[in-house]
Amino acid sequence: MVVDTIKESLCVNKLVTTKKDVILVEGDMIVPDSKPDILNTICTSGVVCIYRKEILEEKIRLEGNINTYIMYMADDSQEKVRGLCTNLDFSENISVPSCKEGMDCILTTKLKSIEAKVINGRKVGIKAAIEIEVKIYSNEDIEIVNDIHNAEGIQILKEDLKVNSLVGTGDTKIYAKDTINIDNADNLAEILKANIDIGDKDIKISYNKILTKSEAEVKIMYLTEDNRISNVTAKIPVVGFIDIPNVTEENICDIDYEVRNIVLKPNSIEEHSIAIEIEIGVMASVYEEKQINLIQDLYSPNENLTFNKKRITTITNKRNMQEIKQIREKIVIEGMENRNIIDVDVNPIIENQNRVNHKIVYGGELELKFIISNNELQVDTRIAKIPFDYEIEDDTEDENVNRNMEIQVINKDFVIQNEGAVSSNIDLGINLNSYRSTNMNIIDEIQTNGEREEQDYSILMYIVKKDDSLWKIAKRFGSTIEDIVRTNGIEDENRIDPGQKLFIPHYSKSNINSYV
Repeated sequence: MVVDTIKESLCVNKLVTTKKDVILVEGDMIVPDSKPDILNTICTSGVVCIYRKEILEEKIRLEGNINTYIMYMADDSQEKVRGLCTNLDFSENISVPSCKEGMDCILTTKLKSIEAKVINGRKVGIKAAIEIEVKIYSNEDIEIVNDIHNAEGIQILKEDLKVNSLVGTGDTKIYAKDTINIDNADNLAEILKANIDIGDKDIKISYNKILTKSEAEVKIMYLTEDNRISNVTAKIPVVGFIDIPNVTEENICDIDYEVRNIVLKPNSIEEHSIAIEIEIGVMASVYEEKQINLIQDLYSPNENLTFNKKRITTITNKRNMQEIKQIREKIVIEGMENRNIIDVDVNPIIENQNRVNHKIVYGGELELKFIISNNELQVDTRIAKIPFDYEIEDDTEDENVNRNMEIQVINKDFVIQNEGAVSSNIDLGINLNSYRSTNMNIIDEIQTNGEREEQDYSILMYIVKKDDSLWKIAKRFGSTIEDIVRTNGIEDENRIDPGQKLFIPHYSKSNINSYV
């Protein structure tokens, strides 16, 4: 006979696998007839766009491009700085074991390196390396037995757990458009470089919707017609709605952004301005914290019970933490005397993490790439590195805790001082997402298979063994914890010692031969 149970629904969002890989992208570019020959390249930069992501069996297919900008010295009598822009297209199949169609994928990309090599005055070869981190998640709806109707005589072992149940996932596509005005004294000749960062991320939950808010910070280096190099920075609002039923303000929400496409060009209608359009994909995963009273085990002293038991992995203690790390350093860089800083790229790199006492210490470095010029407008580059570390309090030494760190450069300021020393003021925004993976035993399909064959009421003496508990002993001999505690005068039912003698009342004949 099937036992009438009370169940609770839980959606388990499980991290199936992670994969880090590097995609190598190569291509050639022919210099347009409108531009002079190339003498040498000064610097090459780019923005990675993923416009298609397809999850297949055991692999992920990516299609995208690198918005590439090359600053070069022209091979002419004036040797002026000029710029080239091209899209470096790529498509790649990444092998991801355990990946299946229908699973969710969170993708993080980073342009690890990019360089341009002059093949001849009219042709450039471009090589780039894209660092990719793939996280594959699967969602499973399960029902947990947390109580039994008419459970008279059935002994139940329960455990109180807090778990993070997935409320739902969703995504949206946002087109961020704007016109960036430059100085009225500047007549735009061409764009030399562009950087785009998504920052100032925030959410608001209401009416089964998630309002996502952020800013696309766009920094553009451009050349004027009178051969001056200037920079302009703008922040474009990125606002969108994601529909997810049953979300509440108490839920925890993970938001991920992907830049999918960029269109950047001089405004043909309005002078002294640059038109920009960015396509951004936004993905949301929403969790609620549930307190569940999970049945771990059960038995009846009077009846034979059978049930199915399976082990599942879920997440708990999910936390999002945001902090700002300030770095104030003075660094000496050769050849910086009497130079002007045009731009600085700051690339944070985490190299290691270690546990020190009750802290996790992340160690890394900031890779700085300076673009500088002298009074004759000759442009050059310099590379420097600043080591840094970041600490978080952590009282647990649980290997099942997963931590994901994202670092963004919020502010940066550099000043050349005496003898070429550079004063560096950098603010890093650190977003730490952590959770604990935990295993649960799920019981289902409980049935009774008739009464146990019992002797007359009797008492058995049992000697406690290592790893015994009162629950295990009571279940083994068809007794109850209450009867054992009362018979033996036990004060703390959670504490029994190996070698201790216990008197076990009301045991089952069917189990005697196995344990006596």
